[in-house]
Amino acid sequence: MNLKIGIVGLPNVGKSTLFNALTNAGALAANYPFATIEPNVGIVPVPDHRLEVLAKMYETEKVVPATVEFVDIAGLVTGASKGEGLGNKFLAHIRECHAICHVVRAFVNNDIVRADSKPEEDILKQAKDDIDIINLELQLADDETRAKIAAKRKKDPNDEHIPFLTDKPVIYMFNVDENGLTDENLQKSLQDLVRPAQAVFVNAKLEEEMAGMSRDERKEFLASYGVENDALGELIKAAYDTLGLQSFLTAGKKECRAWTIKQGATAPEAAGTIHTDFQRGFISAQICNYDDLVAKGSEKAVREAGLMRTEGKTYVMQDGDVVEFRFNV
Repeated sequence: MNLKIGIVGLPNVGKSTLFNALTNAGALAANYPFATIEPNVGIVPVPDHRLEVLAKMYETEKVVPATVEFVDIAGLVTGASKGEGLGNKFLAHIRECHAICHVVRAFVNNDIVRADSKPEEDILKQAKDDIDIINLELQLADDETRAKIAAKRKKDPNDEHIPFLTDKPVIYMFNVDENGLTDENLQKSLQDLVRPAQAVFVNAKLEEEMAGMSRDERKEFLASYGVENDALGELIKAAYDTLGLQSFLTAGKKECRAWTIKQGATAPEAAGTIHTDFQRGFISAQICNYDDLVAKGSEKAVREAGLMRTEGKTYVMQDGDVVEFRFNV
């Protein structure tokens, strides 16, 4: 599956700046509402150091990471569900996403106008108010959709199911200042606002400054602020946890590749993510653990150590399984 995340938030919370940092797509970011007038879309690779290790081991010709698609929705305002601002025209784009990333302003900067034009006072209170506004608009939009569906089903009981916005899992991305990146008390208080949903803490300005840096440079830059992962890494980790996802790997001379599947997926279901024929004609899966493969240095050594397994249709895939499927159609 290809992960798809919709990014929402009030105007001027740093949403488009973070989208730019996540995707390097160059979406317009400006200090006024509705700088994003069409949903910006960016597809980026999921960071996975295991692919680089396998590529060297197999001297592979191509590396294909899993991907995540980000959809940046125009800033919502109070009344969006009724057409205020740019209205629910853009809410429809969220319906196709697996999860919603709600960017929330959690910094003080009166030079950047808040959507409600109020001066910055209590970060926690204003963050809660902003979250409540977005949640209410999503709920109101769903209420309107339910009414339309009910009317249609009177004419056609088999009308297709439309996913509701409030059914989508939400990950909260709090845009904090530099101090907030390591302020455990602030982060705990913000996390408590949205629990049990996951929360990640980033600084949009720093993410923007890292554009064009190599992975090692980004890591060193973030370390100077006491931070381990960038926004992309934090968000993808939270998304995988929230949606119950994991990755298995395929490796060979032609390519090394990561595939995203649900936790609990069986070997045939995993095979089906590569091609439906693999699932339909599934015979078995040759599987070894990534760590075992790296430790032994080659498939041959893994086999000699008795660490290569043949698994059948009932095998439940584990994160980091390195797999070769056998099938016959």
